[in-house]
Amino acid sequence: MTLHATYDLSLTTQGPTYPPSEVMDEQGHFVVIGRVNRESPDGITRSEWSRAIVAADSPLPRFGQNLPYRIVRELPEHLTPEDEALVLHTLPLPLPCNNYPMLFAPQQCPEAHTLSRPSYPFHQVPIPDLRPEDGPKVTQPITLGQWCKARGQLAVSLTADRRSADFRFEFTGLIPDSVYTVMSLRQRDLDPTGPTRPGPLGVPNVFVADGRGQASYHARLPNPFPEAGSPGANRVVNVVVLWMSYQMNRGGAIGWFGLGGDIHAQLKLKAPSFAEFTTHP
Repeated sequence: MTLHATYDLSLTTQGPTYPPSEVMDEQGHFVVIGRVNRESPDGITRSEWSRAIVAADSPLPRFGQNLPYRIVRELPEHLTPEDEALVLHTLPLPLPCNNYPMLFAPQQCPEAHTLSRPSYPFHQVPIPDLRPEDGPKVTQPITLGQWCKARGQLAVSLTADRRSADFRFEFTGLIPDSVYTVMSLRQRDLDPTGPTRPGPLGVPNVFVADGRGQASYHARLPNPFPEAGSPGANRVVNVVVLWMSYQMNRGGAIGWFGLGGDIHAQLKLKAPSFAEFTTHP
């Protein structure tokens, strides 16, 4: 039985495939680094890891299904100077091109689906109660080039009794002096027949990148990898590192709005993982 494994996290801007990204440009297009839905020659929609600028009015299928995105243009692996200079924005509310029927903070913000807000440049998000004299630290535009510097490594270890697992992260290249959180994605969180609510990886699940964009984080979860098929099993299958545009964390919720409204995925694993681990109650 595997007791320890390490993983390199992948750069992203994406949570699920809808909305296509949790980051927009100033024209209101999605900046996608992740799974891009394209129509293959045989007419099937395929989601392969790549990069593209995607239109906000892309066709929207039912939750759990995919349709080809309307691609405005491709984004090269090695960004041009113009692409590096793209200023990143939040998604507006209601979230565009969204089919995920999830209320992320049912006790804190039950009205999230009814709110209306514009898209904000990351450095101009209206942080509640903030006054200029209080010394905001994120004051300059955050660009795609800066976003793409992020790197992260994860080490997962089971405890001696195999009832819990430790998740240890090391990061470089993050947005300096910023609040980040880490969320877990469980196998039924994206289940079209009845999704469970994604939750934090540990509570509190927050860390702050230092002035050089470096940080570390640790959490221990009880029984995160129950035996597949056991009653009520809902294994952790991925972890997502989120930049918090409002510079706040939300206790037992990953965010109030989610999916680019106030949380922005920057690092994660490309595919469901951790099948090598088994824990028990």
